[in-house]
Amino acid sequence: MPGVGAPSVPRAAPAVRHRLRQCAAWIPEARAVLDLLEKCPEHQKKGGFPVVVFEGLDATGKTTVATSVRDTLNAVLLRSPPPCISPWRAIFDDQPTSIKRAFYAAGNYILASEIARASTQAPVIIDRYWHSTAAYTIATEVNSKVQDLPPAHDDVYQWPEDLLKPDLVLLLTVDPEERVRRLQRRGLEKTKEEAELEANSLFRQRVEESYRRMVNPACQEVDASSSLEEIIETVLRLIKQHCAL
Repeated sequence: MPGVGAPSVPRAAPAVRHRLRQCAAWIPEARAVLDLLEKCPEHQKKGGFPVVVFEGLDATGKTTVATSVRDTLNAVLLRSPPPCISPWRAIFDDQPTSIKRAFYAAGNYILASEIARASTQAPVIIDRYWHSTAAYTIATEVNSKVQDLPPAHDDVYQWPEDLLKPDLVLLLTVDPEERVRRLQRRGLEKTKEEAELEANSLFRQRVEESYRRMVNPACQEVDASSSLEEIIETVLRLIKQHCAL
């Protein structure tokens, strides 16, 4: 059972649907997300090809590495939230935390349908999935030091039983200074959470530690500060070790 006062991560599709129904009266896009979610079969099963997720903070190289691995493995690349709902991110990012997290959790369940179909044809590479939703929820709701996070092995770090599970989750990490330099080179407008990560080192530490405490599956950490070629070599070796290719 989750510890007393544990963060309220939406942990099952019925809970996500319930939260979206509650706000659909004043957020029309919530009804649209709910309609998509209700079309998804429950308890999706993956096909015979491996499913690999890349996680990490912005500017750790997730998208670049995921794209390179997709090309190397002739894989399908998917992202969370999926394109069918991602245009509404800005709307939900301005909502209270519980509504915002329901949107991102719904994106995971909608994405699971795409993963189930795609993994019958080819390996599937995913740029963020459930662990991002959980890590950012935990880090946001525990507004204090890393030591105040729910203890390791708390249920809040467990994968939802009704969500399609990947074969491997790779967490890309770089040191904070290098990550900020990469963001500055990109020159893109910061999301609210990215601004918080940059301004609040405690928030960043809580996100990173939450990722590291995830289980079933746990994140395999990859140092992404080296060259792209070295990172890809490490990633492909881990995929070979953990997945049937």
